[in-house]
Amino acid sequence: MFTYLLAFILFAVGLYSVINKRNLIKIIMGIIIMEHAVNAFLILIGYRISGEAPIMEKGASVTEFVNAAVDPLPQALVITSIVIGLGVVALMVTLAVRIYQHYETFDINEIRELRG
Repeated sequence: MFTYLLAFILFAVGLYSVINKRNLIKIIMGIIIMEHAVNAFLILIGYRISGEAPIMEKGASVTEFVNAAVDPLPQALVITSIVIGLGVVALMVTLAVRIYQHYETFDINEIRELRG
């Protein structure tokens, strides 16, 4: 239960950074922190104490296997999320660099004032 709380706190830190910071780089870092918190939460959902790899051996009963195996679906979702997150982060950083080249600042307030 404590680990779920830590994942929630990590998500809250990222959300705080996205909402309250005015620097584009800090906002991107907040989004990355939130993404890692969600990934940690998904891994925690599939975690089982003294769990075994989801590989069924010959002669094993299905009931024992189901009671001892770790759920592989959250692991697959996290791997997919990491790949998609990498693309999203690359896009955000590229947009931040282009904004810096155009406005010569990362401050959101100055970018809004320079709108013309």
